[in-house]
Amino acid sequence: MMSIDWMQEVDSRKESLIEDAKKLLKIKSVLNEEHMTPEAPLGKGVKEALDFMLKLGEKDGFTAKNVGNLAGHLEFGHGEELIGILCHVDVVPEGDGWTSDPYEAEIREGKIYARGAIDDKGPTMAAYYAMKIVKELGLPLNKRVRMIIGTDEESDWRCVDHYFENEEMPTMGFAPDADFPIIFAEKGISDFDLVQTKNDRLDHEGKTKVISFSSGLRYNMVPDFAKATIASDDLDAVKQKFENFLQEKAVKGQAQLDNGEINLEVEGKSAHGMEPEHGVNAGFILADFITTLAIDVQAEKYFEFISKYFLGDSRGKRLGVAYADDITGDLTINVGKMRYEQETGGTLGLNLRYPVTNEMDETKKKIESAIEKDGFRLENYSDSKPHHVDEKEFLIQTLKKVYEEQTGEKAELISIGGGTYARALKTAVAFGPLFPGRPDVAHQKDEYMDIEDLYKATAIYAQAIYELAK
Repeated sequence: MMSIDWMQEVDSRKESLIEDAKKLLKIKSVLNEEHMTPEAPLGKGVKEALDFMLKLGEKDGFTAKNVGNLAGHLEFGHGEELIGILCHVDVVPEGDGWTSDPYEAEIREGKIYARGAIDDKGPTMAAYYAMKIVKELGLPLNKRVRMIIGTDEESDWRCVDHYFENEEMPTMGFAPDADFPIIFAEKGISDFDLVQTKNDRLDHEGKTKVISFSSGLRYNMVPDFAKATIASDDLDAVKQKFENFLQEKAVKGQAQLDNGEINLEVEGKSAHGMEPEHGVNAGFILADFITTLAIDVQAEKYFEFISKYFLGDSRGKRLGVAYADDITGDLTINVGKMRYEQETGGTLGLNLRYPVTNEMDETKKKIESAIEKDGFRLENYSDSKPHHVDEKEFLIQTLKKVYEEQTGEKAELISIGGGTYARALKTAVAFGPLFPGRPDVAHQKDEYMDIEDLYKATAIYAQAIYELAK
């Protein structure tokens, strides 16, 4: 049995690994639905990142294929069976408050800072270099190895949907897009809107009016900013009340008088929607303030609805859908998008993550019956079923062995509330790159990846690819 020092192989490629990672991180690959073309169906930046990876792979002698400009793959090896490595090059919007430019890929104190550094461009490059190492060593494989590159992981998964309509399904694989050691179970994820029924008969007279209110861009992010425009006979009183509220709650915000109206803004703290408690929902803070005003009836119904069901409850208790199991823990609800217009009423965009043993169809019915009496209905429903791979599978046993040999630590199996591309395959798990004890900074400002961790992950992935495909 030949012995390979995987870390030494990574060491000899460190500089080019970092250079290529920086080039990929400098591409602003955020979904842009306003500027779609057949060549770039999800926007120019996303397509540029896909092209970058395909060109890099071609240069290094992999078989490269663009699949409908929505996804692509890089492949090497021979054999009937196919090992899939599922990565993505799209990123969530960068948001505000960064120490350095989010697309500069600046290196400080042994960390590389950029949007996508940990989710998922850094890990993509680690997996790419792992494939490159196995290929350049000319190791004997009896399976093919294919990196599948997605471009819509952070939104609607149009990339993998299109990809698997047109390409073969790998026998097994992993997604380098979560935590080490091994994620063998992922919650189900459902996105939907709760839409207020407009009622023109409601009284608006003599009240403070909410002209508009908005917070949040994505179902799967905790909103870090909210704003509202209010009309009132006594704007100075509203302003004073708001400033007192900010002080009392110890949150950042501002009020500006503007042409007979007042604009209110509040800052919160962004976090991944899988655990809303890690963030501070700016929309909730502003909604909480608005409920203290004597507002028109339609707005009152909307903001009271937020307070009644969601303020201080991310577990669905007040909606009557709380649930937990031993495999994946609690059901969670993130209110990621809130919109209210005086003319049309309000909507809430929910990201609900549910345990593997939970029946989402039942949960949906419970929500619908709870909200109906408040004048809301459920629309735009989508559901990605939970994912769970048996511990006895060859895939899990192999990855456990590799992780333990490379780190000297026990490979515990973990479950998550996030959804990774692993669920696109029948037999796949999420595998790294975040090592135990490291803070998860995905979707946050100053996102980074520790450079030593990047190298370590590359060595683990290289051995894993070899062991799975040999």
